[in-house]
Amino acid sequence: MDASALPLLAPALPEIVLAIGALGLVLIGAIMGDRATGLVNGLALGLIALATVLVLAAPTDAPATFGGSFKLDAFARFMKMLAFIGAFAALALSFDYMRRENFARFEYAILVVLSTLGMALMISASDLIALYLGLELQSLALYVIAAIHRDDRRSTEAGLKYFVLGALSSGMLLYGASLVYGVTGAVGFADIAAALGGGQPSIALIFGIVFLLSGFAFKVSAVPFHMWTPDVYEGAPTPITAFFASAAKVAGVAMFVRVVAEAFPSVTEWRQIVVFVAIASMALGSFAAIGQRNIKRLMAYSSIGHMGYVLVGLAAGTPEGVRGVAIYVAIYVAMTLGAFACILSMRVGDRYVEEIDDLAGLSRTNPAMAFVLAMIMFSLAGIPPLAGFFAKFYVFYAAVNAGLAPLAVIGLVLSVIGAFYYLRIVKIIYLDEPKVEFAPMTFAAKTVLTIAGGFTILYFLYPAPLGVAASAAAQSLF
Repeated sequence: MDASALPLLAPALPEIVLAIGALGLVLIGAIMGDRATGLVNGLALGLIALATVLVLAAPTDAPATFGGSFKLDAFARFMKMLAFIGAFAALALSFDYMRRENFARFEYAILVVLSTLGMALMISASDLIALYLGLELQSLALYVIAAIHRDDRRSTEAGLKYFVLGALSSGMLLYGASLVYGVTGAVGFADIAAALGGGQPSIALIFGIVFLLSGFAFKVSAVPFHMWTPDVYEGAPTPITAFFASAAKVAGVAMFVRVVAEAFPSVTEWRQIVVFVAIASMALGSFAAIGQRNIKRLMAYSSIGHMGYVLVGLAAGTPEGVRGVAIYVAIYVAMTLGAFACILSMRVGDRYVEEIDDLAGLSRTNPAMAFVLAMIMFSLAGIPPLAGFFAKFYVFYAAVNAGLAPLAVIGLVLSVIGAFYYLRIVKIIYLDEPKVEFAPMTFAAKTVLTIAGGFTILYFLYPAPLGVAASAAAQSLF
């Protein structure tokens, strides 16, 4: 290798470490078999932690590398940190669950590492080809881990549904990318923007953008491409659902934001599409979750609604809007991980339960868990002074400043409606008579719940660091 090329690898060092590490873990697993499960799990956690450190230490002033298809700007750094945190927490929550459910396999941790690698490539991609490669690396690993509990019919069904619908969405995204390339003759986001200039977009380009955004909407489970979410969330093993709901959502939002901000800055039509998708997602998330009795299905509809609020910030099309998106995603990851740490602690003996009514009287059997879970529910509902209130405030404020006050008002009304099912959970926790008593929480669940709950509850005391980092991330795209 030419020594002059070595510095250009520095921005991609976290991805290189994950890729080489995953190959090493495959080798360890192939040699040791199932005896390697514990070792591979520990090394996979170490790999993701090392990649997180490398993202923090990597230079952000380096030029785009790999022919301009990969960049590590402030936006990529911010989103990668969130994705790696989500992957680390979900993987840590998995180990005890897999052991109790008798499907502990060394392949699982390797697939999580490979999926995380795909997410990192998606977040840093600056052309359509690199974006698609990262997307498929992430998705193929997710299809497998959704169905990794082969003895559970629901898990197998979830993996199959996710695979079939995911393949459809990938085809739509690829078709949209080919139309954009046909119109502009370019695949790089900056080159596409330059080719479009400020002229009137053609019909072919509009169709290309629609297909691209349809593929993105599937990956973030936004309406009308949300249909896979409730079944996959309910059917997949719970820690894997946590991985889908945190790290995978971060990568999907990052992909959505970067493409529309860098490739189509002069095309305003995409904002109309995003406004429609945002309203539909907020509405469905607010109403469809009301009748749910399974808490994982409720979290699925909740995630659809929250992706609608995220898209409100994106619809603004301004640095302020992207800043709101970045803050919202960070707070959403914390709330989601905290909620799933509690869901994984809904265990009676060696049996995991998922019905919302099983939380009845939790305040008397486990007051600490009940308090933190109630605060997370209040935060998801957007009640001040918890972190979820500020998340919604930033995106609504950006929408109003961008001339989208009706969208912000619709979001506010739907947020009030959606608060019903979160408050219902709090009512069950504090006012209903206990039905069962849960087994003690694992160390991993306690740790994740403490950190996520503390961030959610105390965010209002010192919001500046997250706001500064989100502002830098947004400015790097404009």
